[in-house]
Amino acid sequence: MREMTLEWVDKAEADYLTAGRELSASPPNFDASAFHSQQCAEKYLKARLIEARIDFPKTHDLGAILDLVLPIEPSWASLRSMLDVLGSLGVEVRYPGGSADEEDAREALRSTGTVRALIRLALGLDQSNAEGQDRA
Repeated sequence: MREMTLEWVDKAEADYLTAGRELSASPPNFDASAFHSQQCAEKYLKARLIEARIDFPKTHDLGAILDLVLPIEPSWASLRSMLDVLGSLGVEVRYPGGSADEEDAREALRSTGTVRALIRLALGLDQSNAEGQDRA
């Protein structure tokens, strides 16, 4: 696996762990959990592109990133609605006027878990590994 792919995976795993921690914190930070869930999905999609040597622009638009992935992973088209919701949450909660509730944060983390598992499988990574363990 390419070194740069692993760097993106490490960053994605850090976001995944942060999303889970913020959801279970006392008090929970639902906005942060939803935001980091979106970031995890984004970074995993970009890791898949990097591994396939596909260039991508600087963007946080999960739909646009998915469009770049679909030529190599056409079955992932089924992720579009999930990624649209994640993308909306990731943007809306960063600024005043938008907030995630517990249901939003849980849904975002579940969706990201699905995306994460699929991409880790495509990259040949262990499904149970967490941050930093993919380099062992």
